[in-house]
Amino acid sequence: MLEQFGVSELVSQMKAKKLSPVEVTDYFLKRIEDHNDKINALVTLNENVREEAKKAEERLIKEENVGDFHGIPIAIKDLTLTKGIRTTFGSPAFQHYIPDRDAVIVERLKRAGAIVIGKTNTPEFGHIGTTDNLLFGATKNPWDVSKTSGGSSGGSAAAVGAGLVPIAEGNDGGGSIRIPASFCGVYGFKPTYGAIPNTNSTANAFGSTAPFANHGVLSHSPLDAALFLENTQGPSTRDPFSLPAYNKEVSQKLKGNLKGVRIAYTENFGLYEVDKEVAHIVESTLSKWEELGCTVEKIDMDFGMNLEEFITFFTSMWYSSAAAGSGPLLNENPEWVSDSYKAMIEEGTKLNAVQYKNLDPIRTSIWNKMQDFFGSYDLILSPTLAVPAFDYRLLGPDKINGKKISSVSDWLLTHLYNTTGFPAASLPIGFSASGLPIGLQIAGNRFQDELVLRASYAYDEKYSERKRFPF
Repeated sequence: MLEQFGVSELVSQMKAKKLSPVEVTDYFLKRIEDHNDKINALVTLNENVREEAKKAEERLIKEENVGDFHGIPIAIKDLTLTKGIRTTFGSPAFQHYIPDRDAVIVERLKRAGAIVIGKTNTPEFGHIGTTDNLLFGATKNPWDVSKTSGGSSGGSAAAVGAGLVPIAEGNDGGGSIRIPASFCGVYGFKPTYGAIPNTNSTANAFGSTAPFANHGVLSHSPLDAALFLENTQGPSTRDPFSLPAYNKEVSQKLKGNLKGVRIAYTENFGLYEVDKEVAHIVESTLSKWEELGCTVEKIDMDFGMNLEEFITFFTSMWYSSAAAGSGPLLNENPEWVSDSYKAMIEEGTKLNAVQYKNLDPIRTSIWNKMQDFFGSYDLILSPTLAVPAFDYRLLGPDKINGKKISSVSDWLLTHLYNTTGFPAASLPIGFSASGLPIGLQIAGNRFQDELVLRASYAYDEKYSERKRFPF
């Protein structure tokens, strides 16, 4: 039952020679063989994974110094470049594309000893909060295969949630780590923008600032996420916005107490309609945070706009980026573009340069308002999502609590932390009456990654249910 172990536990077992990298790799390959067909989480396997595991085993036999991820099979989202392993971006246009180099994050994971076991499913170019595409089809929720895994890192979250891999990489430009983490019952962490270099868009490196999409992790625990951050952070000449490594030894600092940490709780940011059951489950955690030594205050938030205005602002950033990046693909090969991505591109083309730049003052206003809140509080808690997982064939619900909403966007309470680039996580806190996971969103101010991870760890250690897997 190796799926029960976290990364640090597996590495410790391998260093003690109680397990070998080959045994660990073979175990998870068998899990994939037995269960992946049910959920469609992994779409490409690394043909050389056993050979790489043997090399990792030889290093242990020789008692060489090894990294924090030595011998760990890791899944990489199919938006992230992997040398010699097919990377499709979820699009038929790239169904045969094999990169000749790794993204920096993959280079660093390999340097730490990780072994890429395969690539995980994503909607084309990560454009929506569910996971489906014309190339591989839908990824389903391991807790109920009639439901969505969420997206766009849905394959990564489902793979971790089903115990097919111990950890997976993802990226998050509108909630794409936190959304599927919430739906699949795993821990999802998006660090401060720039903490981990973004290096896929080398042809347009400066374009990567909008709209704050960055790498992160899907894992079973905040400890594993901290190890991931430690080993992937730091500047790169391939990303002009990458930051110095400021989260040094964060995995060693997680056990500090939370006494005096000031928490603000918002059910809806003053914007969203939230399912009553979800709100109740999330709010029931507040007394537990007080038990951990935090002060907790429910707050009202006002960004000077309604939900429709905020979503129009946020999607304008996203849609214009989609139009710039994929407009030629739509023009030349429209049959390779899904209806939802086509609609996004077409909307994006309607925005001119002046209109696009006029989004900046709105973004600044949101940043300033969030700084006002963080002047009084250390962390902000909220539901990650307004609803539990829904039918995998849908883009989202059309009603919440009987009120009509936009099915594409109005259930995602994640966008604010992409707008600002703040660190944010989704922590699994329980299940709905129908057995679907519910996530709590935890966010801190810029550079407060350690606090987000430390708070997540404290709650997870004391209150989280352990070792539950759907199959």
